[in-house]
Amino acid sequence: MVCDTVTLDNSNVHVVYVLLDGVGDLPHVDLGGRTPLDAASTPALDKIAGNGVSGEVISVGRGIAPESDIAVFNMLGYKFNHSEYAGRGVIEAIGIGIDFADGDLAFRGNFSTLDRSGVITDRRAGRHIDRRHAEAISREIEEKIRFSDPNTSVVVAPTVGHRVTVRIRRANGDRKPFSPRITNTDPAYANINGMGVAKAVADVMRVEKCLPLDDSPESGMSAATTNEFSDQAIRIMAESEINETRRVAGDKELNCILLRDAGSIYPNVIPINKKYGMKFSCIVDMPVEVGISKVLDMKAYGAAGGLTDYEEKARVAAGAMETQNAVYVHIKGPDEFGHDGDAVGKMENIEEIDRRFFAPLLDMIDTSKVAVVVSADHSTPCIHHGHSDDPVPVIVSCDHIRSDGTTRMTETQAKKGSLGLLSGPEVLSRALEYAALPN
Repeated sequence: MVCDTVTLDNSNVHVVYVLLDGVGDLPHVDLGGRTPLDAASTPALDKIAGNGVSGEVISVGRGIAPESDIAVFNMLGYKFNHSEYAGRGVIEAIGIGIDFADGDLAFRGNFSTLDRSGVITDRRAGRHIDRRHAEAISREIEEKIRFSDPNTSVVVAPTVGHRVTVRIRRANGDRKPFSPRITNTDPAYANINGMGVAKAVADVMRVEKCLPLDDSPESGMSAATTNEFSDQAIRIMAESEINETRRVAGDKELNCILLRDAGSIYPNVIPINKKYGMKFSCIVDMPVEVGISKVLDMKAYGAAGGLTDYEEKARVAAGAMETQNAVYVHIKGPDEFGHDGDAVGKMENIEEIDRRFFAPLLDMIDTSKVAVVVSADHSTPCIHHGHSDDPVPVIVSCDHIRSDGTTRMTETQAKKGSLGLLSGPEVLSRALEYAALPN
């Protein structure tokens, strides 16, 4: 995985770069035909918007409803040829510290719930899963699974909530490489030229068989091994005492792992500090963003869920400006409400972020010296319950930037902003140009 490279010098620029995960949306009846951004009361974000310029961003490409991994890479300025992308499974494996080497096969997975006929009733098994249950059932799968090739082993590593990372490996004496050119077993996402893309789903979803995407022996072997894992994991989980405990407690069963975004190569990219000629850090919580920070050799605060408090994120972001040129802050909240179809909850979460993150951040930074850039990795419209290809707003704000008349961060105002329509990889370079202090 080799990314296009541009080396710049931005050593005199200071930026807080905030991505609000999935904040973009479409008008919703529960909000009187407004989007959550438009309906929310956001005085701090309004102040930021009024002190700069705005525009729209298509993070990955027209017609592509991207997953967060490839969207964040793009929003940080990294655009990959599809065949060179390592895949989200690899990025998450790196993020949680799983031993991964070229030729292994890594997946992002979801603990999910099936009914007795094999229909998926919840792709996230209730979303909030007792950590002890996730770890125990993962160990059961590792211990009981028997691949047809005895030299094959698996690591099943639960991460946050319903999320899990799976790594399959062949022993050193039989290192035939796996291939990522296979389809997902998760029916909600497609593997399009190495990139995970959300797709329209039917009312009734079932676990899909993994199929090779080319005629190579490696792809055929990878698909067959993936199906062995999927089929056996379902049987092992169905017999687990963990699910009996969950049934008694009225919790959704963990009786399937949906797999997507296979990868088999370790990524090779130019470090972000070299790319932009600056000291770049980040505040991240989720395994995928932690993995991205490691791949880009970016100093990370709050890795693996260490900083989930909005006020603490603001304090650390402001403090980072004392030693760093830029800090990228990823805030997860809005995306989950979008997936749940909860427009009111999404609006309220945006208001909470405004009150608890943006307001204290403005109190702690000097906006004559530090620019604030706010955007999103993708849209997650509540009416779709998933990601979409709709453009997201972007704001670049600093005291020396002449306002273009933007007063709020909303989808409607973004369409009128002077930045126009940008692609994801353009955003950070354009923002740094605006953020540079005048001579």
